[in-house]
This record gives sequence, structure tokens and C-alpha cells, in this order.
Amino acid sequence: MLKRVRFTFMGSLALFALSAIAPAQFQDNQSQIPSGNPANNSRSENVDFGDVDLDGDYDAVFADGGDVDQDQNRIWMNQGYDQGGTVGWFTDETSSRFPSVQDQSRDIEFADIDNDGDLDLYISNTAAIIPQSNRWWINSGTGSGFFVDETASRWVGLGGPGSSIASSQVLPSGGFLDFSCDCDFGDLDNDGDLDLVHSSYGGVFGGQVPTRLFLNDGLGFYEEFNPSGYQMPGQTVVDGQPGLWCEGTQSSNTSNSTGAFCDIASSALDIDLGDIDGDFDLDLLHGARQELPRMFENRLEENGGVLGFRDTTTEAFPSNWSTGDGHYEQEMGDLDGDGDLDIYGLNWLAGFGFNDSTMRGNGDGTFDSITTLSNSNADDNEGDFLDYDQDGDLDLFVANFSGQDKLYRNTNNGGSGFSLNFVSNGVPGSSSFIALDADACDVDQDGDTDIIVANDSGSRNIFLKNTTQTPDTHAPYIPNVEQAPDRKAGPEPTVIRAHVYDNAPYYITWYNETWVEVQVNGGAATSIPAMSSQGQIFRAELPGNLSGTITYQWFSRDEYGNTGSSAISSYDASGGSGGTVVSFCAGDITTLTGCPCFNESTNAGSGCENSTGLGALLTATGDANAVSDTLVLQAINLPPGPGLYFQGNNAVNSGNGNAFGDGLRCAGGNVKRLEVRFSNAANGFATSTTASVSAAGGVSAGQTKRYQLWYRDTASGAPCSSGFNLSNGLEITWAP
Repeated sequence: MLKRVRFTFMGSLALFALSAIAPAQFQDNQSQIPSGNPANNSRSENVDFGDVDLDGDYDAVFADGGDVDQDQNRIWMNQGYDQGGTVGWFTDETSSRFPSVQDQSRDIEFADIDNDGDLDLYISNTAAIIPQSNRWWINSGTGSGFFVDETASRWVGLGGPGSSIASSQVLPSGGFLDFSCDCDFGDLDNDGDLDLVHSSYGGVFGGQVPTRLFLNDGLGFYEEFNPSGYQMPGQTVVDGQPGLWCEGTQSSNTSNSTGAFCDIASSALDIDLGDIDGDFDLDLLHGARQELPRMFENRLEENGGVLGFRDTTTEAFPSNWSTGDGHYEQEMGDLDGDGDLDIYGLNWLAGFGFNDSTMRGNGDGTFDSITTLSNSNADDNEGDFLDYDQDGDLDLFVANFSGQDKLYRNTNNGGSGFSLNFVSNGVPGSSSFIALDADACDVDQDGDTDIIVANDSGSRNIFLKNTTQTPDTHAPYIPNVEQAPDRKAGPEPTVIRAHVYDNAPYYITWYNETWVEVQVNGGAATSIPAMSSQGQIFRAELPGNLSGTITYQWFSRDEYGNTGSSAISSYDASGGSGGTVVSFCAGDITTLTGCPCFNESTNAGSGCENSTGLGALLTATGDANAVSDTLVLQAINLPPGPGLYFQGNNAVNSGNGNAFGDGLRCAGGNVKRLEVRFSNAANGFATSTTASVSAAGGVSAGQTKRYQLWYRDTASGAPCSSGFNLSNGLEITWAP
């Protein structure tokens, strides 16, 4: 997860938020970026933003070369923070930070492939001139921003058993011969690391080389996912061969959606990952230049956790979802704010008539309501979502291959539908080169979204500075949260996922600080960090040893400090392996009179009220197993001072407790002292029972014991003058 610098708008700038939002004004700013060869004026095919040195600002990288030239990919470093300059000003530092490599690059992607906390790079190349492979460039050190080429070592098993790649296609220098225009990362198998979808458009855009999937081993080494086990005899796939990673048999342009047939080979120039059907795994929207774009449903949940894909194209899309050819690109995003993904298809209609379209997602894996965008009948090449006017919804910037770049404003504004409307003169007239890509983010941290456009044929790349400086006050939203199943406590974590959306490009939302707050039996909240699975999915692992009623809530914070949250969810976790943990003898029992619990506790289920105004709450996490014994007792809502955990055989007074000090004595009969701990100023403390409540310490399988906490309370505000109090009781039945 990237470190992001938080900043707050003050003074007159904040008044912008109170006035009507002015139209966006993009300035062709040449003074803040490098100029001339070799830093600019190249054949740039792709641009991506990421904080390579973890200093809090966005740097830019470019894939150069394409079909025509062997060229050097480039990096522009943002000069804020560690560079000691001004945020939003860029300097070309390619010679010192990038490997010196000449290749035909079409795409460059940021991904933390080795889970070390910094961003690595994957470069997609085409073998149109000479045989070459895609490359792995690893961020050396921890967020240093200096990259080394590890292409030879990061591929595993290419051309060997289980690989679909013919040995003749494997290159001695590492990797395999291919024609790749776009590759995307995502946690396809829900194991906590980023896997790779490697698309191919085939030689001379032939569309006969299959897309392939590669799974991450957790350390950044990639092996092909090929459950068919089939190894192709050569470079191209033909009808009748297995679908490699997809259910069924390869069949070009198939209309079958039952899993009998699939089409995994097309002239793909762009692919996208996202959860289209609400099951929290990543599905694949597969572009195609000549053929019709396709959809592949991830079957991980349907297969009981076993990864698999099905071609559901004709089931997912309405009739005439795309026509002709020339479909260069597409994007998925929540355009109407209803919590599911919609689609923008660039040149998806009327072939080389170049009409763009949108489709509304239904959240169940299907799409409808095809709409043609006005003024879109030009040779566009790339679209990106952004909120250029800061009204909270996703607008659209379109990089044009043969003319003027364009801007569309979304009129959703919190409504139930959406409409992308052409903005006349939305971008400067100077932005009319041969544009191949554009990416958007707030490079200068002034509150609005800027754009860099990557141009071909030696034209300069363009920095479109958004001059509105309107602060983003819209929080991320988390409409869908995975329900954790009830379980027994144990060593395996509880994995949960959520959909996180924001008024920002998906590749910026990935960097949101996102976490889950967890409570056990209503106790203190613990924060668990989440990581992006990419698409709109974030993933977190809750400790498996939690026992009791577990509640959890998701939070996500953008770079401006706007924080959104989900609804609260819960599940039940027993003691594990047959053991049970039950709370009893709480201070809210009012059948007794006198000082003990005279003031009923305001913390239901806890012990009697103490000087903090609450009652001490005793909970247990872990496994109540007499052999493994991972059980941990925890108490909160305590005054400062010592406390003693103890174990008894009996439930005193049939579980209602007897008056004892300021509280109720619930555990008795052959009482055993466990451990003494000191609370840290009313925040509570925990103790492991491993040393004293294990099988060697006097418990065995099937026994039921009662546990309680005795603690000092001499502070002002204690309800009585005895000087001590007790928590609620826990009744634990130990299992083998």
C-alpha cells in the first residue's frame, strides 16, 4: 500500500465547495514536464501513475516503441517531497532508475508483485520486429524507485509440464514470444497476491494467439494456470483444442454460455478485471479489435474455491452489444452510483464508423441499455474515467488517435441513471496528436484531477493541468460487503472482501487506505488492514482465533482524507474443534440488592459498573482445545491498576453470582489463580492462558471451567468503597 500525503484545503479555496462547480479548465502545461528527445517526443503507447519511491506524490512511467521502433521506456519523477522540489513538476530520470533496454513496448503496469510494499513494473511487448518477451522490472530495496530487470527469473515452468506454451516459443533470455498490447493484474484466486492476465492480439493482429493466465506464488514468481494440461504444438490456437484456462473447447466467436465452448483468442488491445456479478471474485472483460468483445465469468465461488472461468459473453450482453470491428478499448466503472459496474465501449458500434457506447450493469453479470455517445464518431483510442468537475460521479476523457481529445460530463449526480454528455471545448485544441493512452490523477495535489496523454509518432506527450483547484469532498462508498460464514475458531483466517468505489479512476482508488474494524462480543475495535485485489475489490484477513460474536465494518479513506464506511456485518465463531465459550453472570442482572451492581452497568453483558462508568467486559479469542490451547482472555473497560485472572469449577449461585466487593463473584469451587496483569489507564489488558490453563495446567477434554477477572478499583467514582470489582464470567467447555 502506498504512503499518501494527506492535505486539507483552507481559506478561500474552501469556499469553492460552497459555490456552483465551474466548468473544468485544462491547460496544456509544457513548463512542468520534460521536453525534447529523449525525455519526450517519442512513440509513447501507454502512461501509468504510481508512487515509485513512496514519498507521497505520483510519478509517471511510459511504455515506448510500439509496432514500429525498439525504444527505451521512460520514467518521470515528480519533484515533490524526497526530490526536494515542487509537487507536480516532473524530471526525466530514466537513465538512473530504469534498466537500459530497447524494446517494442505497448503497455506498462504497476503492481506490487512480491508483496514487499512497493510498486514493481510489468512491460507488455510485441514481437512484430524481433522475437521478444514481456518483461518484469522489480523495484529494488523497499520503495527506492530504482528498477532491475528480472525477466529471466520471474517466469516459472514456461514450456514445461502443465504449460500450454510450446517449447519452441520459449526464449533463451526469459519469457516467451508473443504479441501483447495489454496485461492486467488481480487476485484471481483470492489468495492475497496479484495474478496476471496476459492478453495477446497475435501476429499482424491475427487474433489467433490465446490469452493466458499466470498465478503468483506469493513471492512474485509466475506459473501458468492451465487446468486443461494441454500444451499447444505451436503459436496459435485452433478450434477443437481445449480452452486452457476456460471451461470447454475453443470455438471462435462462440455464442455458447454453458461452459461447453469458449473463445480465448482474439485481437485484444485491452482487457479489464472487475466483479460484474456480485460474488466478490474478478471477472474478465476481454476486448477484441476485429472480433466482438467477450466476457468471462470467474467461477471461483461456484467451484467451491477452485479457480475456473466460463465464457458467458452472449448471456452477459444484450443483442448487438458490439458491431463491426475497430473496438480498441473499454472501461468498467460505476457510472450511476448504484454499486455495480457499467461499461464504456470505445468504438464498440458500427465498426470503423467509430461510435462509442455505454451499457448499464445490473449487478448480476448482465448488462443492458446500450446508448451511443454523441460526437464519438472519430478514431478514438483510449478512454479513462475521472471526476474532472468534482461533483462526485465519473466523467470520461477520451484520447483520440487522429484528432482532438474529448471530454464527457456525467450528469448522474447521485441519480438512478447516468448520461455522458460531450463537453464542447472541454480540452485545449493543442491536444490533437496521435494519442494512444491517457491516465488521470492529481499530480500537483491541488485538489483536482490532471491528465497526461501519451502520443505516438514522435509527438510530445501532453500534461493537461486542471486549473479549477476544486477540493474533492466526496468520500469513497462501500455498498457491497462479503458475508463471512459462521465458523469454529482455528488457525486459518477469515477472508472477507468488499467493493470499494470512489469518484476517481480505479487505478487511483487502489491506493486508498482501506481497513476493517473488528469487535469480539462488543469489545474494543481492532483495525485490520486491507489490500486491493484490483478491480473494485479489496480483501482482508481476520484472525481465525477470534471466538464469539464477531462484528466487522469496512472503511476506506482517499488521499484527501474523505472516509467512507460500509454497513456493519457479523458472524459467529465458536471456540473451535468442539470447544465452546459462553458469557454468563453479567452485571446487568438486577435481582440482587445492595452495593454490588446497584448502578446497572451501561455496558450490557459486562461486569458491574466501575469508576470508568462502565463494567469490565471479559472475552476470549482463540481455540478452547485442551491440546492446542490457543485461548486468550481479554478484558476492557478497566481503571488503572492490577487485575487477577482466575479459574473456578463452579458457577456461583447458579450463575447469578454472589455479592463480592463492588461486583459479583461468578466463578468458585477449587479456585485457581492464573495471571496478574496491569491495565493501561482504563484501556484493558490481555493474557495468554497457554502457560496455566492448558491441559498440563489442570484442564482436560470435555471439562467445563468458569473464568473471571478480579481487579483493583480505588479511583474516584467507584460505586462502593471496597476497592475492588469483577468482570462478567466466561463458561468454557474444553474440547480435544
